[in-house]
Amino acid sequence: MSDVKDTIVSGKAVLGIELGSTRIKAVLIDENHTPIASGAHDWENRLENGIWTYALEDVWTGLQDCYRSLTEDVQKRYGVKIERLGAVGFSAMMHGYLAFDKEGKLLVPFRTWRNTITQQASEALTEVFKFHVPQRWSIAHLYQAILNGEPHVPDVDYITTLDGYIHWQLTGEKAVGVGSASGMFPIDSRTKTYYASMIDAFNQLVAPKEFPWKVEELLPKVLVAGDQAGVLTEEGAKKLDPTGTLQPGCPLCPSEGDAGTGMAATNSVGQRTGNVSAGTSVFAMIVLEKELQKVYEEIDMVTTPSGDAVAMVHCNNCTSDLNAWVNIFREFTESFGMEVDMDRLFSTLYNKALEGDKDCGGLLAYNYFSGEHITGFEEGRPLFVRTPDSKFNLANFMRANLYTSLGALKVGLDILMKEEKVAVDRITGHGGLFKTKGVGQSILAGAMDATVSVMKTAGEGGAWGIALLAAYMIEKGAGETLEDYLQNKVFGGDEGEKMEPNPEDVKGFDAFISRYRAGFPIERAAVDCLR
Repeated sequence: MSDVKDTIVSGKAVLGIELGSTRIKAVLIDENHTPIASGAHDWENRLENGIWTYALEDVWTGLQDCYRSLTEDVQKRYGVKIERLGAVGFSAMMHGYLAFDKEGKLLVPFRTWRNTITQQASEALTEVFKFHVPQRWSIAHLYQAILNGEPHVPDVDYITTLDGYIHWQLTGEKAVGVGSASGMFPIDSRTKTYYASMIDAFNQLVAPKEFPWKVEELLPKVLVAGDQAGVLTEEGAKKLDPTGTLQPGCPLCPSEGDAGTGMAATNSVGQRTGNVSAGTSVFAMIVLEKELQKVYEEIDMVTTPSGDAVAMVHCNNCTSDLNAWVNIFREFTESFGMEVDMDRLFSTLYNKALEGDKDCGGLLAYNYFSGEHITGFEEGRPLFVRTPDSKFNLANFMRANLYTSLGALKVGLDILMKEEKVAVDRITGHGGLFKTKGVGQSILAGAMDATVSVMKTAGEGGAWGIALLAAYMIEKGAGETLEDYLQNKVFGGDEGEKMEPNPEDVKGFDAFISRYRAGFPIERAAVDCLR
């Protein structure tokens, strides 16, 4: 306790804050990278005029409330105030579009990653760049605004991401980490910055419009893990802590997206490693040894916080439908006058799935609450389907719903693992799907035919991940890579609890996915007919 107090009072504690889609979380760590305090603030995006957005006022009230709750936690635990910090890092949901004029005024409401309004731009840029540009990327939003003839475009002076915006406001620096930048514009992993040829191609593409800017002038500077990205200004300190207790001057690491912080928090930044984050949505990140042979619409190319190439499979749907079914069972038990602990209910039903047939007994489910680009659906309809002779029992039912939570992900991963022969030594799972010990882990191992680890620390999430990146900035020795730093100084070789794939699970998941693919016309009919 006294050591932790000394760390805080002497200004050596490191702070990480991440703005997720529903929660802003702060984690304070000590010199051993151990979380010593935390704070949080819940928030929600809004659908305004057909655009998913967050108001900038909500960003600041949320950040301030999150930081305030952190300071209260510190006061309650240790009886001291946070006056100085060793380093700070900010992270947020990747992608999106925040466009400002020369005076720093926001030109249009923040367009988040959740918007799917840039298909025309996405397809056009993918063709021009010969590089997959997803709809949620910042450059797709900018080009779509150009195609739409939106009047704000000539006045754009700076575009950035949510993490880049916060970093700019607190330091005055227009810079982002390379992982965050890789969700704005394609990154060349050899130069650790934007592809020069694609910058030129974009400028030529929009040249007839005669805008008073070049695209490279609008984008933030790209920094890599370990770089110092500015210091907390006096104005920035007051923006974060209106009480004036927090003093300016501490260094900030490059801001990062939630994908990069997830890699740091799961020790998945080295080649042949990867992680799967499975909650409301699901995505897999695999650090590549070599470039992919082709461009795939299903695969996004991003980077680690150090700029190494990463193949990302991102799916909109994961546990929402699974949770809805569990709630049906909760209602059932409550109808009998029984109160049931939800953790126990999840654990019981998840473990029941392990008793089911490896191929789910012929059952089929789709968990599409929303559209799923990987499988070609612009809208979703949750479905459960069976034939009269399917083996319909609780174990197979739960197994089918667990399988389908990774169904779209499996379609994308099969491209990497089976077509591109991408090698993976270790996958780390984190998120709600892995909360029940051994179940989600075994399902994922079967889906990927790969060793899957789950770490206790992965539950600390992206706020801890960005705190680690901030600590790396101030601690790294000459030539120490982020991979070495995490492996040796943070995780100490701990790879979590490993689970090898069961060959029968692998065959069973493959059989389910064959049925899943064959049933796409059923899902299409549901989308077309159920309005």
